[in-house]
Amino acid sequence: MADIWFYHLTASPLERALPTLLSKTLEREKRAVVMTGTEERIEALNTLLWTYDAASWMPHGSKSDGDPEMQPVWLTSDDENPNGAQFLFLTDRAMSGKIADYERVIMLFDDRDHDAVAEARTRWKDWKDAGHKLSYWQQTPQGAWEKKAES
Repeated sequence: MADIWFYHLTASPLERALPTLLSKTLEREKRAVVMTGTEERIEALNTLLWTYDAASWMPHGSKSDGDPEMQPVWLTSDDENPNGAQFLFLTDRAMSGKIADYERVIMLFDDRDHDAVAEARTRWKDWKDAGHKLSYWQQTPQGAWEKKAES
Protein backbone atom coordinates (compact mmCIF):
# COMPACT_ATOMS: atom_id res chain seq x y z
CA MET A 1 0.00 0.00 0.00
CA ALA A 2 1.15 3.50 -0.78
CA ASP A 3 1.61 6.34 1.64
CA ILE A 4 -0.53 9.07 0.02
CA TRP A 5 -0.05 12.72 0.90
CA PHE A 6 -2.65 15.29 -0.17
CA TYR A 7 -1.15 18.76 -0.60
CA HIS A 8 -3.79 21.49 -0.61
CA LEU A 9 -2.38 24.58 -2.33
CA THR A 10 -3.96 27.57 -0.59
CA ALA A 11 -1.16 30.17 -0.48
CA SER A 12 0.96 29.58 -3.57
CA PRO A 13 0.47 27.96 -6.95
CA LEU A 14 1.85 24.62 -8.10
CA GLU A 15 4.69 26.41 -9.87
CA ARG A 16 6.07 27.63 -6.53
CA ALA A 17 5.31 24.55 -4.42
CA LEU A 18 6.39 21.76 -6.77
CA PRO A 19 10.11 22.66 -7.08
CA THR A 20 10.47 22.74 -3.29
CA LEU A 21 8.76 19.37 -2.86
CA LEU A 22 10.86 17.84 -5.63
CA SER A 23 14.05 19.23 -4.06
CA LYS A 24 13.14 17.55 -0.78
CA THR A 25 12.50 14.32 -2.67
CA LEU A 26 15.95 14.44 -4.26
CA GLU A 27 17.55 15.29 -0.89
CA ARG A 28 16.11 11.99 0.37
CA GLU A 29 17.80 10.30 -2.61
CA LYS A 30 14.44 9.32 -4.09
CA ARG A 31 13.33 9.50 -7.71
CA ALA A 32 10.05 11.08 -8.79
CA VAL A 33 7.50 10.90 -11.58
CA VAL A 34 5.45 14.06 -12.01
CA MET A 35 2.23 13.15 -13.79
CA THR A 36 0.22 15.96 -15.31
CA GLY A 37 -2.79 16.30 -17.56
CA THR A 38 -1.36 17.54 -20.85
CA GLU A 39 1.76 17.71 -22.99
CA GLU A 40 1.59 21.51 -22.81
CA ARG A 41 1.77 21.35 -19.02
CA ILE A 42 4.80 19.05 -19.25
CA GLU A 43 6.61 21.65 -21.34
CA ALA A 44 5.65 24.43 -18.91
CA LEU A 45 6.94 22.39 -15.95
CA ASN A 46 10.06 21.46 -17.91
CA THR A 47 10.85 25.15 -18.38
CA LEU A 48 9.95 25.93 -14.77
CA LEU A 49 12.34 23.34 -13.34
CA TRP A 50 15.22 24.85 -15.34
CA THR A 51 14.45 28.42 -14.33
CA TYR A 52 12.66 28.54 -10.93
CA ASP A 53 15.86 29.39 -9.04
CA ALA A 54 18.70 31.37 -10.61
CA ALA A 55 21.19 29.74 -8.23
CA SER A 56 20.30 26.11 -9.00
CA TRP A 57 18.57 23.73 -11.37
CA MET A 58 16.50 20.60 -10.98
CA PRO A 59 17.73 17.49 -12.84
CA HIS A 60 14.73 16.24 -14.80
CA GLY A 61 13.49 15.11 -18.18
CA SER A 62 10.52 14.04 -20.28
CA LYS A 63 9.88 12.08 -23.49
CA SER A 64 11.32 14.93 -25.53
CA ASP A 65 14.62 14.54 -23.61
CA GLY A 66 14.76 10.74 -23.65
CA ASP A 67 16.90 8.52 -21.41
CA PRO A 68 14.35 8.20 -18.59
CA GLU A 69 16.64 5.92 -16.57
CA MET A 70 19.06 8.87 -16.32
CA GLN A 71 16.44 11.30 -15.01
CA PRO A 72 15.82 11.59 -11.25
CA VAL A 73 12.60 13.50 -12.01
CA TRP A 74 10.45 12.40 -14.96
CA LEU A 75 7.64 14.60 -16.33
CA THR A 76 4.82 12.79 -18.09
CA SER A 77 1.13 12.77 -18.91
CA ASP A 78 1.15 8.96 -19.16
CA ASP A 79 0.69 6.51 -16.31
CA GLU A 80 4.28 5.30 -16.43
CA ASN A 81 7.38 4.96 -14.28
CA PRO A 82 10.29 4.71 -16.73
CA ASN A 83 12.88 6.12 -14.29
CA GLY A 84 12.19 3.68 -11.43
CA ALA A 85 10.71 6.41 -9.20
CA GLN A 86 9.65 5.76 -5.63
CA PHE A 87 7.52 8.93 -5.44
CA LEU A 88 4.62 9.87 -7.72
CA PHE A 89 3.42 13.48 -7.90
CA LEU A 90 -0.10 13.86 -9.28
CA THR A 91 -0.84 17.36 -10.59
CA ASP A 92 -3.64 18.92 -12.62
CA ARG A 93 -6.07 16.21 -11.54
CA ALA A 94 -4.00 13.47 -13.18
CA MET A 95 -4.93 9.95 -12.09
CA SER A 96 -2.80 6.84 -11.87
CA GLY A 97 -3.97 3.27 -11.72
CA LYS A 98 -0.59 2.26 -10.31
CA ILE A 99 -0.40 4.13 -6.99
CA ALA A 100 0.32 0.93 -5.07
CA ASP A 101 3.58 0.62 -7.05
CA TYR A 102 5.00 3.71 -5.32
CA GLU A 103 6.39 4.24 -1.86
CA ARG A 104 4.68 7.63 -1.68
CA VAL A 105 2.08 9.41 -3.79
CA ILE A 106 1.80 13.19 -3.52
CA MET A 107 -1.43 14.65 -4.85
CA LEU A 108 -1.32 18.42 -5.29
CA PHE A 109 -4.55 20.34 -5.78
CA ASP A 110 -5.33 24.04 -5.94
CA ASP A 111 -7.87 25.60 -3.62
CA ARG A 112 -9.05 27.88 -6.44
CA ASP A 113 -10.17 24.86 -8.49
CA HIS A 114 -13.36 23.74 -6.78
CA ASP A 115 -13.65 20.63 -8.96
CA ALA A 116 -10.11 19.59 -7.97
CA VAL A 117 -10.96 20.05 -4.27
CA ALA A 118 -14.11 17.94 -4.66
CA GLU A 119 -12.13 15.31 -6.54
CA ALA A 120 -9.50 15.23 -3.78
CA ARG A 121 -12.23 14.53 -1.23
CA THR A 122 -13.53 11.65 -3.37
CA ARG A 123 -10.03 10.22 -3.81
CA TRP A 124 -9.41 10.48 -0.05
CA LYS A 125 -12.49 8.33 0.62
CA ASP A 126 -11.70 5.84 -2.15
CA TRP A 127 -8.04 5.46 -1.19
CA LYS A 128 -8.89 5.21 2.52
CA ASP A 129 -11.39 2.45 1.71
CA ALA A 130 -8.67 0.69 -0.30
CA GLY A 131 -6.43 0.63 2.78
CA HIS A 132 -3.81 3.25 1.88
CA LYS A 133 -2.24 5.41 4.59
CA LEU A 134 -3.32 9.02 4.02
CA SER A 135 -2.09 12.43 5.18
CA TYR A 136 -3.62 15.81 4.45
CA TRP A 137 -1.30 18.84 4.32
CA GLN A 138 -2.47 22.42 3.92
CA GLN A 139 -0.38 25.49 3.21
CA THR A 140 -0.06 28.18 5.83
CA PRO A 141 -0.38 31.81 4.66
CA GLN A 142 3.45 31.89 4.53
CA GLY A 143 3.52 28.86 2.19
CA ALA A 144 4.79 26.30 4.72
CA TRP A 145 3.01 22.96 5.10
CA GLU A 146 0.95 21.95 8.11
CA LYS A 147 -0.41 18.43 8.59
CA LYS A 148 -4.13 18.72 9.29
CA ALA A 149 -5.31 15.10 9.16
CA GLU A 150 -4.23 11.52 8.66
CA SER A 151 -5.93 8.20 8.28
